[in-house]
Amino acid sequence: MEKTVFEKSNIRNYVKNVIAEKIEKLKNFIEFTLEASRDIKKTPKYDSMREEMQEEIYQMQKQLGALNDLRRNLLKVLPAATPERIQLGSLVITNKARFYISVSLGEFFFEGDRFYAISPESPMAKKMMGMKSGEEFTLNKIHQKIVEVI
Repeated sequence: MEKTVFEKSNIRNYVKNVIAEKIEKLKNFIEFTLEASRDIKKTPKYDSMREEMQEEIYQMQKQLGALNDLRRNLLKVLPAATPERIQLGSLVITNKARFYISVSLGEFFFEGDRFYAISPESPMAKKMMGMKSGEEFTLNKIHQKIVEVI
């Protein structure tokens, strides 16, 4: 990986916007499905279809709750000064990947580069917590060296 300068606040804002977009999209899907379920004829013939739509709405509402939890958890990740050691809110560049320790959003691309937004509770984050640039670790038989902590 070539040396690139990353602005942590820009990455944080990007993650925040991705979560907000997913929430908005899910709200629109829920509203659309609710409207469609109201339009189905009120006859026994269509009861099973209405039940399926209600189940779909329930599942989407669970997803919406999880996304709202992600948004709340991201508020706890303060854009603090660059620490020497890895902690919540750190942007960690290893010789294999880039990790933003914040919320469990998973893989995302920012300005053409691949990142992983991971929860501080994830095995990867737990392994890296407290480490600093230059240190090495192995997780799941994959050896990585911490190149930079932002």
